[in-house]
Amino acid sequence: MTTTSTLARRLRTVCTAQAAFESPLGPVLLARTAHGVAGMWFDGQKAHPGELPTVPHDPDDPLLKEAAQQLSDYFAGRRTQFELPLDLQGTPFQQIVWQALLRIPAGGTCTYAAIAREVGAPQAVRAVGAAVGRNPVSVIVPCHRVLGHDGSLTGYAGGLQRKQALLQLEGVERVAATEAAS
Repeated sequence: MTTTSTLARRLRTVCTAQAAFESPLGPVLLARTAHGVAGMWFDGQKAHPGELPTVPHDPDDPLLKEAAQQLSDYFAGRRTQFELPLDLQGTPFQQIVWQALLRIPAGGTCTYAAIAREVGAPQAVRAVGAAVGRNPVSVIVPCHRVLGHDGSLTGYAGGLQRKQALLQLEGVERVAATEAAS
């Protein structure tokens, strides 16, 4: 499994630019490689790679500017899907899980068990949860759409308040009711 420090070391070697973005849910770090967006992390997020001192800060990078614009449109309710090339850095199993996340439509949700079944590993629910938690491109790869087996909010690397806010932005109101009833 890729650890945060391993991911940070890898990103320092493959990323070509990084930029800050101020979202309604707090500051975000965007990073890219020559092939696509490789990172979108909220400040304080678990699995945040930390400083990428060898990667140039370039707020004028065309791909990072486009990612920031699409994120702005998403947070303003003008966009439900992202059209960005991605270069997700992770293990083969993580890659499969992250591809499954990309198939969850805006306003939809699924469970960790459903993803485990979809990726052909029905007994690997915890491994799926770990892969979801290591998603390096929050929001764009919609890990916030994954709920517990009973439909409740469960762990989110960016924090449960952000997860709830993202789901409400997408019109998933039942989560707030489910969580409030708990």
